[in-house]
Amino acid sequence: MCTVTYIPNGGAFFLTSNRDEKNARLKAGQPQWYQFASGKILFPKDGNAGGTWIALHENSNAMVLLNGGFQNHQHLPPYRKSRGQIFLDVFDHPNPVTAFKQIELYKIEPFTLVIRLKQQLYETRWNGSEKSVTEIDPLKPYIWSSVTLYADEVIQKRKEWFDAFISSNAEIKANNILHFHRFGGDGDSENDVLMNRNNELFTVSITLLHQQNQISKLHYYDLLTKEESNHQADHSIPVTALHESA
Repeated sequence: MCTVTYIPNGGAFFLTSNRDEKNARLKAGQPQWYQFASGKILFPKDGNAGGTWIALHENSNAMVLLNGGFQNHQHLPPYRKSRGQIFLDVFDHPNPVTAFKQIELYKIEPFTLVIRLKQQLYETRWNGSEKSVTEIDPLKPYIWSSVTLYADEVIQKRKEWFDAFISSNAEIKANNILHFHRFGGDGDSENDVLMNRNNELFTVSITLLHQQNQISKLHYYDLLTKEESNHQADHSIPVTALHESA
């Protein structure tokens, strides 16, 4: 997995993830708040290993995972932990970038993390032997496509679709971002933004996080069950006042 977009909107931003998974994998649960040492974290829980690929912290930090580092790699199990579990180990920290730099990743499969901290945006990668941490401009839009699923030329084509989407939408809203994540592409079902490869590997969910004025809203749509849920957090008040609505 997967396809991720980051779109700034004034002082706000949208972080959206399409999760691409094998048919045999157990479906994830709807997002919930879970208590960790660093505070409460909202995320959809993976049905296999119990990790996740996207999360919001009560302190307003946000993070999303893509499989693979800079290029496709050879799958060489056994691994010590799933990447989704490593995600939670990194995110359960006041500064996930610091946690990523410190965590031991020996025998962990390559991955990429996109991390939003207050007014900073980072792209961190593990290629199986080395870590990379890059601070990128939080005022620019980005798209990432998992290198384990998409060839370089497809990744470039998807960037062109995304650039055209940004150019054609003077005002970015949640609805048109979700439309891009569902219908973006050129009709090639194997490589469109919402992908399907012979019903064996396909997009299983879309998660959109919108953060503005200390308010975060997370929308989750399960494409398999057609279930969706909406959650909201006010980062200016104590966590006890966090609430969610289905």
